[in-house]
Amino acid sequence: MRILVVGDGKVGHSLAENLAREDHDVVIIDKSSQVLQKSIDMLDVMCIKGNGANIHTLMEADPKNVDVVIAATASDEINMLCSMLARRLGAKYSIVRIRDPEYNDSLPLLQSELSIDMTINPERTTALEISRLLRYPFASNIESFAKGSVEMVEFRSCKKDPILGIPLKRLMNRKHRAMQVLYCAIERENEVIIPNGDTVIQEDDHVYVAADMVSITAFFKYLGRNAFPVRSVMLLGGGRISYYLSKMIIPLGIAVTIVEIKQDKAEALSEALPDANIICGDGTNRDSLEQEGLTKMDAFVALSDRDEENMIAGLYAAKLGVGKVIVKNARSGYQEVADMLKLDSVVSPKNITCDTILRYVRARSNSRGSSVEKIYRLLSGKAEALEFIARADAAYIGVPLRSLKMRKDTLIAVIVRNGRVIVPFGDDHIEAGDDVIAIAKGSMIVDLQEIVQA
Repeated sequence: MRILVVGDGKVGHSLAENLAREDHDVVIIDKSSQVLQKSIDMLDVMCIKGNGANIHTLMEADPKNVDVVIAATASDEINMLCSMLARRLGAKYSIVRIRDPEYNDSLPLLQSELSIDMTINPERTTALEISRLLRYPFASNIESFAKGSVEMVEFRSCKKDPILGIPLKRLMNRKHRAMQVLYCAIERENEVIIPNGDTVIQEDDHVYVAADMVSITAFFKYLGRNAFPVRSVMLLGGGRISYYLSKMIIPLGIAVTIVEIKQDKAEALSEALPDANIICGDGTNRDSLEQEGLTKMDAFVALSDRDEENMIAGLYAAKLGVGKVIVKNARSGYQEVADMLKLDSVVSPKNITCDTILRYVRARSNSRGSSVEKIYRLLSGKAEALEFIARADAAYIGVPLRSLKMRKDTLIAVIVRNGRVIVPFGDDHIEAGDDVIAIAKGSMIVDLQEIVQA
């Protein structure tokens, strides 16, 4: 597919990198020669200097042959105008990043009038992920599949866990509710393991498990991890993520305190969020955090614009004994630092945005097959969880899983059939219309038949 990316910032560059790796023909437009030079040096893409909302610049990208245009500049208005012009010039589909809360209520009309096929709001999507982590504090990261019926949860194993040192084939048990989860992926010393029956979990592993939420909750109760609910949370930074998150969790009965250093932003938040406690102060000052009641909070979420400050503040909150600590991190290079500091719940708006857009592009590129319904990158992108809808004419339909030939380093994690969640064993099979969640190391997979063959 020919894909036009307008805006070569963090999101645009990451998207171009992933799309080029998947053998798409990628064109990037940006006004900065310096920024484009980085992509020219590092990526196999075509770069055009100019304004993506300028018709002459767009014509250089040959819009009539563009399958998908992705508008991801820093300006919502430029993104919308770029999408409209590109579609009028012949581009087939458009994806637009729109971040300003002011546009929320008018999005359906804007999409219809401006021929936008998909919009994405990174801050709102990030806030949604954080809200799930606050509702289920036993998880390091959590993602839902099959319209919310399946949860995939990451946790770090610790010395007291009763599952350590036991082969997974002995842990799997249909009759024991706490054991009705599938172990999807393990990261150990920066190596990703797609587990089999002989795999043994060790202390300090990053482990992903999947099942319905009842089984997940029972599993973590068995581990002794679901000790407390979150009733109060302190947010560091009063940006858009804090605004969206507060709107989501205050109705759930969670008391919200936001610490924002800028007076004007603090005043605006006070008007927009009358039920939140807004404090104008330096949230990176440890004494200030304690004075504002950090030690009494059930959770702390660091959402400032500086990743370094988020990590330091998160580490300090964990040291004070705050039960749940979540840190925003925009730089992939800092993920290893977060792991070393044992900051388990790290969210990245850039990764969330890229995952969502990549899923859409993969679905478009394989529209006649069992295309990817959802994609979630695990363990810093070293593995992927993919959701497919099984096709009636596929050769694997009705064949027991033990009789299928599986691609190396892949795993069928969960099957959802008519709303019923099945953690599959060798005798289980896939039926037409099933939601199938698969795990793959590395991946770049677009069709379920790439994973299972009869």
